[in-house]
Formats: sequence, C-alpha cells, structure tokens
Amino acid sequence: MVQDVYGDPRDVLRLRDADPPAPGERQVLVRVAATSVNPADVYFVTGVPRLVRLGTGLRRPRRRIPGGDVAGVVEAAGPGVTRLRPGDAVFGRCTGAFAELAVAAEDDLAAKPEAMTFPDAAAVPLAGTTALQAIRDVARVRAGQRVLVVGAGGGIGGFAVQLARHFGAEVTGVCGTGSVQRVRALGADHVIDHTREDFTAGDTRYDVILDNVAARPLPRVRRVLAPAGVLIPNSGRGRLAGLDRIVAARLTGLFTRQRMATFVARDRRDDLVTLAGLVEAGALIPPVGATYPLADAAAALAEVAAGHARGKLVIVP
Repeated sequence: MVQDVYGDPRDVLRLRDADPPAPGERQVLVRVAATSVNPADVYFVTGVPRLVRLGTGLRRPRRRIPGGDVAGVVEAAGPGVTRLRPGDAVFGRCTGAFAELAVAAEDDLAAKPEAMTFPDAAAVPLAGTTALQAIRDVARVRAGQRVLVVGAGGGIGGFAVQLARHFGAEVTGVCGTGSVQRVRALGADHVIDHTREDFTAGDTRYDVILDNVAARPLPRVRRVLAPAGVLIPNSGRGRLAGLDRIVAARLTGLFTRQRMATFVARDRRDDLVTLAGLVEAGALIPPVGATYPLADAAAALAEVAAGHARGKLVIVP
C-alpha cells in the first residue's frame, strides 16, 4: 500500500507493485505474514496532527509505505546480522509493513513461538510493549492494587487488562457496550460500560489509572485516583495528539501527591520476548478484533481513525 501525499487513507493509499526493499547493515528482509494497525499509522498516513510531519515529512511523506508492526519469515539477511537467518519466524517492529516484504533491524525482532499464530504475533509489538511498559515499569503494578484501564476494548487496553491481572491487581475495564463481553473474557474483575455509566462519578478509588481514551477531563479522572495513586495519560485528542494533556498532567503532578506518569514507549526486544513467553504460557491472549486483506488496509486505518476498532485490527497480505 503506497501513498504519495497525506490525506484520508481511503483517498491516498493505493495497492501497487514496488521494488523489494534491500536490507542494510544489521537488517533483515521479512516476508510479511501479518501486520496490525496502530493510531501512529493513522497519523503518518493523514499527516494529522501536523506535529507528526516534523518527523515524517513536512509537505509529503518521506516513507511511502506505512506500517510498523510485523510478523513473518526472514527472507534474507544483510551484513552484520548474527542472530537471525532465512527461514526464521519472527515478529516485532519494522518499516513499511503494509506490503509483502519489509525491512527490519535485527534488534527489533524476536523469535515467534511456534504456538503463536502470525496474526496474533502481529498484534503484539507496539500495543503489547506499550501496555507492558506502562503497567510493569511506569506504574509498577503489584498484587492487591486496584487498577482502572480506560479504553479496555482497544489494543493497548486489552493487553493492559491482562497484564495487570497477571501482576495480581484487581482490574476494572472501561469500554463501550460492544466490548463488554470481550473485556470480561480477558480477565477484568469489573467492567464499566461508558455509554451507561461515568466512571469518574463512582466511589471507588484506584491505585493506578491507565487512560487510553482521554474522553474525560483530567481533573475528573483524578477524582477517582487514590491520594498517592498513579495516573498514566496515554492518549489525547485534537490537533496536538495529546501533547496538551501530557503537559497538563506534568504540571499537575508538581502540586499533588498523585503521580502523573507520562512516558514514551520504547521498542525493546526483551519486552517482545517477555510477551511471547506470556502468550506461550497461556497467560496473555493478543486481543485481535478483526482481520483485513492488504487491499482493504485503508478501511482498517479508517476504522482506527474513527475510534470504532474493537481490539487490534490485523492486515494479512
């Protein structure tokens, strides 16, 4: 799927033949078996918010093929590659995953367990590592804590619910009506349907809140945070893509015992290995919502952009 300009995915993405990419130093060529859609992919295709263009190209996209999550088989190895070889099944992060072939750094890939399907593996990289770093590293969730996951029906939220339960927390998930059963099946102890109940109006106080939606004002969300609790504002709306909410959270954190924990997820191979182990052990189920053929990638992006996606949307070439 190739784009030459920014815009609505349904207008600017086209399925075309292209020359295969060549792996460089310590890179491998991956035959893509599956990829998945993240909000970041929507930003890169639409160029909105315009802040993203500082890194993707001011007037037109520098990278013509979108997609960062990948699961597939190593086709060829570039110079300096020592850990991977052709034929290895892998998953992780790459560039240009909305294609049959993509290039990835060796250090950004992990071995795919045999028991994990390619679509499941493709759902893990960005959403899974973001949830893991938020729950384990930033919030340091431990047994007995109360954790609230807002946007539990999405990709990051679906992983976060399971990971918080894995670390022994009592988990409440907030989602839409259509995701209630899914979130409950992922292990949430309590589920709040945001179309019927305002979670900020309840009496329960949470030790950790991971807010993936930002539909409620920050002061309202803080109302249900324990006095020494941790709030992670992981999303935002509008032209600044949540930057304004992050700044507000950091400023608020200067004047309260409550910790406003903003962070940027990092690509870490060790985290991919950890997540793969949890999947293999049956402790984690990648929350795949729907699968699209590559030709319908624009529709999948539009679904994520509209905020209607349930779970992770996966694309199969």
